[in-house]
Amino acid sequence: MPTDDLQSFSARAEPSKRDTLERLLSAAKKIFAQKGLAGARMEDIARQAGVTKQLVYHYYGSKESLFTTVLDDSSRQIMDELVALNVENLPPQQALLTLLDCTFEQYMNDPLLGSLALEGIRYHESAHDDQVNSFSGQSPALKAKFASLLQRGISDGIFRADVDARFLLATSALLMSGGFTNHYTLSVLVGFDTRSTEGMKIWREHAANFILAAIIKPC
Repeated sequence: MPTDDLQSFSARAEPSKRDTLERLLSAAKKIFAQKGLAGARMEDIARQAGVTKQLVYHYYGSKESLFTTVLDDSSRQIMDELVALNVENLPPQQALLTLLDCTFEQYMNDPLLGSLALEGIRYHESAHDDQVNSFSGQSPALKAKFASLLQRGISDGIFRADVDARFLLATSALLMSGGFTNHYTLSVLVGFDTRSTEGMKIWREHAANFILAAIIKPC
């Protein structure tokens, strides 16, 4: 094939491959969120994506490899958004609330994310916690962002000086996502559905206020 024709073919083929991979990841995310890693079937993912099962195996090799790719893709999007969030010029309290709101909205705007995150937790706690991924790889940058925000608040006399930025980040992540990743337990304990429209509003406000109150310096 002449060089010009080959380049033209490659230019057409590459977008087609990207589209196929995007459809595969989208279908896999939905089925893994609904059925978990154990219950998901490659046949169902292939059918949902409109491709053959053989093509899925060609690209990803195994169901576990496809699952970790889906987890990594979702984690990368979440962490990229949080790390890039421009809060450095906001007052410390507003900056923290902006980060908390962003975390909550990520789960609120993606109905699959809570179930997928819970399945990811199970996976990584089953002897897979040493794998490098987007979540662990980008965590230092997010920790640094929280540490900088906390230090600004301490310097301004707003936040307590004895707060550990790592614990603030971990507590914030657990509370803001808890209504989605641990929906059943929280809903039973608080007496309302934390994934309903009103329930999300109530839990969002409570969690953010609780976190902020915990680090505010007493008058």
